[in-house]
Amino acid sequence: MTMRPEDILVPTPAGVCCKLGAFYIDPTRPVERALITHAHSDHARAGHGAVLATQETLDLMRLRYGENFAGSTQVAAYGESVALGGAKVTFHPAGHVLGSAQIGVEADGLRVVASGDYKNVADPTCAPFELVSCDVFITEATFALPVFRHGEPGGEIAKLLRSVALFPERAHLVGAYSLGKAQRVIALLRQAGYGAPVYLLGAMEKITRYYESRGIALGELRLVSGATKQNLAGTITICPPSALNDLWTRRFPDPLAAFASGWMRVRARARQQGVSLPLVISDHADWDGLTATIAATGASEIWVTHGQEDALVHWCGTRGLKARPLDIVGYGDEDDEPASGEAEA
Repeated sequence: MTMRPEDILVPTPAGVCCKLGAFYIDPTRPVERALITHAHSDHARAGHGAVLATQETLDLMRLRYGENFAGSTQVAAYGESVALGGAKVTFHPAGHVLGSAQIGVEADGLRVVASGDYKNVADPTCAPFELVSCDVFITEATFALPVFRHGEPGGEIAKLLRSVALFPERAHLVGAYSLGKAQRVIALLRQAGYGAPVYLLGAMEKITRYYESRGIALGELRLVSGATKQNLAGTITICPPSALNDLWTRRFPDPLAAFASGWMRVRARARQQGVSLPLVISDHADWDGLTATIAATGASEIWVTHGQEDALVHWCGTRGLKARPLDIVGYGDEDDEPASGEAEA
């Protein structure tokens, strides 16, 4: 009897399950054995029995959830295969954030790749996306509408630096998720030749210092808590998006709110969030990235999860690919830590 994709992985309310290997990928509730694609809180939850993930993902989970976030842990290196029951599992770079992985699951010559979240553009803070040919590709769909074309992040950073030069008396606050986006924005500023200290809200420090410990150069970083209002004129501070409209912004001279996100392509969304400088910088693939990646994998079947599933399923249909939405609830944009008091404590 030939193996079908559903014999390797099957969607369940708790996440994608591999019965052959007795594990789940990015389960949304505690399970006996979990394989984790990356450390964002919607994919990496505490409380599993055993966790298999990259070194960075495990370290970041430890930073966020404490030493006892799982019963036991095992490191998966990129490109190394691990046998779990009747399945062979291999982790490949996903290009999303530090340590992020696509997980290939093989049995009887059939390969299914669960991509987690991914992007196929250069990012100085993580290993580049690796294309893995497969029979079935499980793709995210966060920005799966043709309106989402992210463009060059360098152009968005240039926009930020022009604004800083134009308003030397103001403080620029850049909302960015504390894992991945914050560090990428700093690295992009450095690539653009910005040499001044970058300020961080306390909540950002642990993860940012961890990135540095993995050899990612981010230049001089300072904590906001140690600076006076006068010191902060003409500076750039990276903070969680939730902090942009918070009381703590009063400690800055005439703050100007920027937000680095793929969602900033939608003007109404920027206005609604009180963002005067939207920066379209995303750690997810845009419409062109998603469709190009799907085509390049050579997969004849596409499973679509979390996001604009319908548009991508429809696009696959027009290309003669079998496609289905997975409808697993619990993934989405990473919820950031509470901003103000707690972060600065």
